[in-house]
Amino acid sequence: MEPSVSLTRQALETLDREDPLASFREEFMLPDGLIYLDGNSLGAMPKTARARIDEVVSQEWGHDLITSWNKNDWFDLSLRLGTKIARLIGANDDEVVVSDSTGINLYKVLCMALALRPDRNVILMEDSNFPTDNYVAQGLVRQLGRGQEVRFASRETIIDHITSDVAVLALTQVHYKTGAVFDMDEITRRAHEAGALACWDLCHSAGAIAVDLGRARADFAVGCGYKFLNGGPGAPAFLYVAKRHQGKAQQPLSGWWGHADPFAFERDYRPTKDIRQLQSGTQPILSLAALECGLDIMGRADMALLRTKSMALGASFKALMDAHCAEFGFTLTSPQRAEDRASQIAYTHPHGYAIMQALIAQDVIGDFRAPDILRFGFTPLYTRYQDMWNAVMAIKAVMTEQSWKLPQYATRTKVT
Repeated sequence: MEPSVSLTRQALETLDREDPLASFREEFMLPDGLIYLDGNSLGAMPKTARARIDEVVSQEWGHDLITSWNKNDWFDLSLRLGTKIARLIGANDDEVVVSDSTGINLYKVLCMALALRPDRNVILMEDSNFPTDNYVAQGLVRQLGRGQEVRFASRETIIDHITSDVAVLALTQVHYKTGAVFDMDEITRRAHEAGALACWDLCHSAGAIAVDLGRARADFAVGCGYKFLNGGPGAPAFLYVAKRHQGKAQQPLSGWWGHADPFAFERDYRPTKDIRQLQSGTQPILSLAALECGLDIMGRADMALLRTKSMALGASFKALMDAHCAEFGFTLTSPQRAEDRASQIAYTHPHGYAIMQALIAQDVIGDFRAPDILRFGFTPLYTRYQDMWNAVMAIKAVMTEQSWKLPQYATRTKVT
């Protein structure tokens, strides 16, 4: 999707005035003058979150105390949030629950997938997956110690590696570095034709692009709450189990929250047969309450409008980079076409880390991914068209003035 107007500052400001999503920006805490292009790593804070957390702390915890599990419906909060996420990812209300972290949830569903395919022993993954997905799968097969293995294939050849010994294909729908999007429907179909199950990581998908797990007939999915869902740092994650698999296999972290009758306090584990069984321990109410603020905003937005704006933002950024920064050695590593990218765009540069640090010092916040990628995310709820102009002009200034060469920008921080 290419921008339909001449890419001047004034033209982009006009697009902002005409943007049907423009009012959502006022619902987020964003410092004046900051160009925030990292919502694909940590979403901005909803303004309602502070008041909601204060309410939970002061009234529900401070005053109502333990009665809040019933009085304020804490007990079913993770299910209620699961229902809100289900509507964003094409799932039924009883197929999603919010719980734990993405990695822990992936461990759970991969273990279930292996149990559902006992005659197969391979977890097939893309070799450039987000590393934690790989690590979790590798840890799982070491723990099981029954001949299972993790097998890797390139993005381009993944379908060719779905052989008769593959139990589950575990892929990230949107590549965390490049933003490239897998065809979920087609790949899931091919996995099923080969007798394998399909598990999808939606961390860079949920709230960024249209996802329809039901149409694709996906078996499992996981995702985080702190990127496009704006749930706050370390927000609880979510997981999806298709209704047809619920009760057919047991997740390995069998805690009391997934028991058929938690308050019967039975000695032996008796799993519930529905999505609640994917929970383990007592849920983190403060974090769940913050996440709900982001989900409530997302639930009022039109996903088609979000996707249209996301593609237009990315196309505008790319066109401006082509016009104003072509001489500085940046190489696009994301797909060329906006339709083939999610809500981010990435460039490689030999001095990518220092350049990004110089940009952050100028209040243009993207992030760096080793070894040489500068990544810029576009969150249509609060990213403006004029931010594309201002960000690219800042990149041009950093490169023209060579400010990235200042020694302070070469020092690696713990988080990049």
